[in-house]
Amino acid sequence: MNKILVLGGTGFVGRHVCEQLVERNGGGGGRILVPSRRPARAQHIRMLPTVELVQADVHDASQLRRLVAGCDAVINLVAILHGRPADFDKVHVALPRQLAQACAEAGVKRLLHVSALGVGEGAPSNYLRSKTAGEAVLKAQRGLELTILRPSVIFGAEDRFLNLFARLQKIFPLMPLAGASARFQPVWVGDVARALVRCLDDRGTIGQTYECAGPQVYTLADIVRLAGRLSGHPRPVLPLPEALGRLQALVMECLPGEPLMSRDNIASMRVPNVASGQLPGLQALGITPVDLPSVAAAYLAGQEPRQRYDHFRAFARRG
Repeated sequence: MNKILVLGGTGFVGRHVCEQLVERNGGGGGRILVPSRRPARAQHIRMLPTVELVQADVHDASQLRRLVAGCDAVINLVAILHGRPADFDKVHVALPRQLAQACAEAGVKRLLHVSALGVGEGAPSNYLRSKTAGEAVLKAQRGLELTILRPSVIFGAEDRFLNLFARLQKIFPLMPLAGASARFQPVWVGDVARALVRCLDDRGTIGQTYECAGPQVYTLADIVRLAGRLSGHPRPVLPLPEALGRLQALVMECLPGEPLMSRDNIASMRVPNVASGQLPGLQALGITPVDLPSVAAAYLAGQEPRQRYDHFRAFARRG
């Protein structure tokens, strides 16, 4: 494939996907098109060979059509964790609908879409309901060669998950925690990126949905304790009942900036964020998932960036 469009390519997962695509191309040949509304903030992507960073708003239907035209495949990584119902609908439903239409008009068939574990009818949160609807929109588009990946919570050196809990434990002597018993199966960002590239190259994955999950299930309390221990600032965890947790989240939603947690996040945690076992996983793509402590120990311990990436490249060279 000579030209691949990566929507959300400047984000946490996107930059790893772009790196994997560049490696796939051997550093030359082919083009990786990455749109951004603020290209100046995405210099880390611009520096990659064969990556073309362009200014565009993917939510604008006419701009999206121009981006899709002439591409051999599209990877959609665009997602949000917080917002109003209308925000979730715009990002997780309206964008996939516009993308499917743009692909049909341009004759682009191959599409890889990142959804989430926990989707399904009757999902308890706006996040999961919108992700469910987004999958349905794409599956309804005739002629689309679609592959869907459903990851658990994704961790890595630049994540806003383990890093957040590690930072909070450096500040506070106690960790009041909503959803402490919620279950997750964290997956390394490098494994998700590699899965997308392998799906891109394997036509046998067309029509399939893959559950991307790590080798071990943790409760949220387990993850918080692990982040504290690996960062050198372990704190006691105080589980909160859901009602009190929702009140805590409401207060956070009222603070300036992106909230650390929202009421919608708490609703999402009612559904275990773990692989069902009913769908193929990373192993079906020839990937042995990396366990959480072996990677998180490097970046939570405060290693220098160059040392951290040497550690990750060692994992990337596996299998």
